[in-house]
Amino acid sequence: MTPRELIDVAEVPGGEPLRLFRRGGDFMIVLDRNELMSSRMSGSEEALAEMTLARLKAPASARLLIGGYGMGFTLRKALALLGPAGTAVVAELVPKIIDWARGPMESLAAGCLDDPRTEVVIGDVGAAIATGRGAYDAILLDVDNGPDGLTRLANDKLYSFDGLRAAKAALKPGGVLAVWSAGPDDRFRRRMGEAGFAVEEVAVRARQNGKGPRHVIWFGRAAGL
Repeated sequence: MTPRELIDVAEVPGGEPLRLFRRGGDFMIVLDRNELMSSRMSGSEEALAEMTLARLKAPASARLLIGGYGMGFTLRKALALLGPAGTAVVAELVPKIIDWARGPMESLAAGCLDDPRTEVVIGDVGAAIATGRGAYDAILLDVDNGPDGLTRLANDKLYSFDGLRAAKAALKPGGVLAVWSAGPDDRFRRRMGEAGFAVEEVAVRARQNGKGPRHVIWFGRAAGL
């Protein structure tokens, strides 16, 4: 087996460092012994964008807030579906994640960060939510490992009742909150309902070919909209 090559290490504010590895043509971002993401598994992240836009009334011109760049799978799929008037705001807490996308993973990024419809914000997506009242047609959260986070404790605020209420306030009428998770979480699904969302839970596979681990996406629309 081809050994993994350590490419770089990124410090995470308030959390443990992330390490970027390469094995052959594949990349992996790892926290301690946990592989958070891999260039071999993009299916559920792409589904996050595709399924969210499918639930909007005017997807081509939507203004999206994407929490977490990761390896860019969600952003690239969103750009493929948005029209010229659409916008994707990407909030990424760790600057080196963007550096890696422009450096060793440039071919994987495929120019998505330089698309004129992309706006990159270096910082906590929670801050973008808090200052964006009624600003977004959809908010797509792929932060940490979902509600059961691994990277930093502060991420838990995003998935708290107050965090969900803030996300609801940042949506336009008819907007959608979409939350990616590595696995199911009944308590979080109930919390979304308590925060005022009509909740839909969808299971998706990690790989584009429909194989691999089963991940979960929750879609929340403000009740009554």
